[in-house]
Amino acid sequence: MVDHARTGPVFLRIAREVMHDIRRGRLVPGQRLPGSRTWAAQLGVNRNTVIAAVNELEAQGWVTTSPARGTFVSEALPEELTGPTTRGLAALGVSLPPEPEFLQARPFSLDPGVLHFSAGTPDPRLVPVELLARTWRRVVRRGGRRLLEYGEPGGHPALRRALATLVAERRGVPATPEQVVVTRGSQMALDLLARAVLRPGETVAVEALGYAPAWDALRLAGARLVPVPVDGDGLDVDALERLARKRRLRAVYVTPHHQYPTTVTMSAARRLALLSLARRHGLLIIEDDYDHEFHYEGRPVLPLASADDAGVVASIGTLSKVLAPGLRLGFVIAPTRLAERLVRLRAVMDRQGDHPMEATVAELLEEGELQRHVRKMRGVYRARRDLLVERLEAKLGAVLRVDVPPGGISVWARVTQPLDLEAWLAAARARGVVVHPGARYTFDGHEPGALRLVFARFSEAELTRAVEVLAATLPHGQHRRLQ
Repeated sequence: MVDHARTGPVFLRIAREVMHDIRRGRLVPGQRLPGSRTWAAQLGVNRNTVIAAVNELEAQGWVTTSPARGTFVSEALPEELTGPTTRGLAALGVSLPPEPEFLQARPFSLDPGVLHFSAGTPDPRLVPVELLARTWRRVVRRGGRRLLEYGEPGGHPALRRALATLVAERRGVPATPEQVVVTRGSQMALDLLARAVLRPGETVAVEALGYAPAWDALRLAGARLVPVPVDGDGLDVDALERLARKRRLRAVYVTPHHQYPTTVTMSAARRLALLSLARRHGLLIIEDDYDHEFHYEGRPVLPLASADDAGVVASIGTLSKVLAPGLRLGFVIAPTRLAERLVRLRAVMDRQGDHPMEATVAELLEEGELQRHVRKMRGVYRARRDLLVERLEAKLGAVLRVDVPPGGISVWARVTQPLDLEAWLAAARARGVVVHPGARYTFDGHEPGALRLVFARFSEAELTRAVEVLAATLPHGQHRRLQ
């Protein structure tokens, strides 16, 4: 299979997978590879794509080809490249276990000068850096050595208090500071929750269109995942109910406010039904409320945790979208006993977070500075959303349909005409605009014919340029249709 979680031209992805299999020992020197026609059929790609991959592998010395015999893994590869161990560990008699096949998250960096239209981050240029630096210096001077010593693994007490106040006032969640656990971003929050509540082999329901790094965190804890459909009202709770009657579910992971990636909001009726289902079946709801602050039409819908009178919801939040992802600040609001377990696990995993920065952000919250920044960003991001939707309708309305999202930092654009999506996105990438296909967000890897386009991190000029590149790089027939 072609690895859809990775980016780049398909022939390079195929070549990388072959290299990876040789390193792991799944392909051995001298082994014959399938013929190009057979291989193309197996992968579901054009034969020319396979030929390009073989040419790349041969140019780099990984394979050899013979017109009469076929293509073989090179027998001249260095020994350390043809087995499952690395040279240093092998010398000690230690072998690494294989990397889990399901891992989809990959470390990445954002190349300067490239418009990463699918990178779900805010605009770092709008972070109040001077205010943050001044407050940090003031807090550290005042806190002195005490602030630089070991502290509570659940987070700096001032930030736990400030977040408890924030979620009570802004999200309607009646949390105490003891129910707040500060983490290094929402991904650590997910990992901690998975470790705290799951036993290997237990089943967790997830949205069939969703957030792959969350699925990875759950699987690393040993969970078996089952997808549940998503429609215009969010997670299909009736489908979840039918699933719960057939098999024992331990938890469900949902993004009810702005569903990731479709941006739809779970309806009120489904919210109530989900809470009722969780109570009846003893099901933990892991609620990822990742961008609550950025809602543009009316008041934001309150989290599931705000109506949780049975202790069945653990709600995840993040300050990465409010400030910057590099600060690595997230949090969990959980029932008291679960929060205590999370703190103990956090102490083992990471001992504690960055208490000077946590105390700094607590002071910004207490003084209302962070709230003022959020109000400013809400206006900026709403304007960017409106511009992107207008530009997409003007330039790409014949091939994309966008339902204007009520909030969030991205739009979900559905492809309405048959076109070569892979070729289109590859051409756009060559022109400096990176867009991930919808397959990146599906549980089974199928292509839903949609694109996730993030608007928050780009200026209006950058958004305009990105849409113009997408319009200019459409496959030829579609380009004629737009003229």
